Amino acid sequence: MQFHMQETMSKGLKTTVNEQLDVSDLYKGRQDVYRIGPLQVSLAVTGHEGFIEADGELAIDLELACSRCLEPVQERIVIPFSEMFKPAASDVKSDEYTEEEISDFVEVNAERLDLKPYVEEALELSIPYAPLCGDDCKGLCPTCGQNLNEHKCSCETDKIDLRFAALKDLFKE
Repeated sequence: MQFHMQETMSKGLKTTVNEQLDVSDLYKGRQDVYRIGPLQVSLAVTGHEGFIEADGELAIDLELACSRCLEPVQERIVIPFSEMFKPAASDVKSDEYTEEEISDFVEVNAERLDLKPYVEEALELSIPYAPLCGDDCKGLCPTCGQNLNEHKCSCETDKIDLRFAALKDLFKE
């Protein structure tokens, strides 16, 4: 997934990238990621006068821990990917682009454009922060650790504010 910047831009080359990347090293040591499949990369890379455009999508299958009960959650994430790259020294100013659009370009300080770090960054930003096995997940009991989706525990769950603890016995008979 590397492209020579000048050659791609000057010749207006169009390339399709269909690869599988092993991204397991990104999640090594993370306890909330049980299993991660290969990242499917499907991109169309096009050279234009002064910049390179990469459009497409990324897809990955994951098994994450539910943020409430820690049960495995199967996820398939499809991530739209669209970036425009320009050489750091170039000045992409044209009647076609506004100043806001020009600020959307990613500057590359090398002769070769490596898309792998940008693809990995898009994946990192798209992983769910708090995945759930279901919207009605009850989670774990904070006292005994029982999964409340499977069994109800007999732990006392009344929360009493310490400032009012003396009042709880006031109305007992």
